[in-house]
Amino acid sequence: MFALEEIRKAKELSRRELAEKSGVKEMSIVCLENGTNDPNNAKLSTLIKLAKALKCKVRDFYPDTKDI
Repeated sequence: MFALEEIRKAKELSRRELAEKSGVKEMSIVCLENGTNDPNNAKLSTLIKLAKALKCKVRDFYPDTKDI
């Protein structure tokens, strides 16, 4: 499971707002959220930008791996 959409919605941000805050293209966010792009193959730099914009940690996007 990839929790980007869940975290984004909890922060009450639209995809467009997250794109503006993070510098990541809105279409990239859409593709990550709907599974078109495999989040396991996402660039670390993209995940870091998203995490910074959402004020969370990259590992928060992967809730199934928190105990690892």
